[in-house]
Amino acid sequence: MALEINTIERLGDELFEALSENRTVPNLRDRNPGMDIVDGYRVQERMISRRLAAGETIVGKKIGVTSKAVQQAIGVFEPDFGQLTSAMVVEDGAAIDLDTLIQPQAEGEIAFVLKHDLVGPGVTATDVVRATDYVTACFEIVDSRINDWDIRIQDTVADNASCGIYALGRERFDPRDVDLTLAGMVLDRNGELAATGVGAAVQGSPLNSVAWLANTLGRLGIPFRAGEAILSGSLGPMIRIADGDRLSVRIGGLGSCSLSFARGGRNA
Repeated sequence: MALEINTIERLGDELFEALSENRTVPNLRDRNPGMDIVDGYRVQERMISRRLAAGETIVGKKIGVTSKAVQQAIGVFEPDFGQLTSAMVVEDGAAIDLDTLIQPQAEGEIAFVLKHDLVGPGVTATDVVRATDYVTACFEIVDSRINDWDIRIQDTVADNASCGIYALGRERFDPRDVDLTLAGMVLDRNGELAATGVGAAVQGSPLNSVAWLANTLGRLGIPFRAGEAILSGSLGPMIRIADGDRLSVRIGGLGSCSLSFARGGRNA
């Protein structure tokens, strides 16, 4: 049975307040028996409406839960999505104050920036290529408002797919010039290898991932707009971030992106 509207609003407000106060809350599923993924998206919508009312704007979308390992871990067998807002954008090379995040982890991804609207259903990988202005390496710093990352699909969807912040690489590439399926990723932490991955880990190809989301959103009446950024999903495992970490990701044919982190922002 679907959650009542007052419950949806209360949970969305709870997550928004946790974000605003930089704290976590107990997982939602155990406190709301019967909560499903549709309820989760309704809670996400409420949370995002609070962010927009506070002055943020929508600048793109992110796709999560794209790898089989993560899907099995949280008991779902399709990706999910979240909204990217203006408050999430940081520059390549930025020094990030860890005190502005809660329990962050880093993912190396391929980002798409659109030159044309992309409206499903019926979108194919070829349509994605035609609508894309450029692709680039990016970092998504995921961050959960749920205690100790104790999430299942309902929790992460409600929490805007665990969005934190993200940075796009400075180099821009035409997707027709790169085999995104074979694009290899190397993620370094403090000069040492921390993770590897490849484009094929994302639904067989990041193009498939973006097409899936365009079609999913199209059925909901939500278009991708020209100029929006789309984070297509992690190419490898999430990496926990600690005080003093300097992270760099390089993706074959797509350039690099880097971020550093420190408590209080000191010399990050």
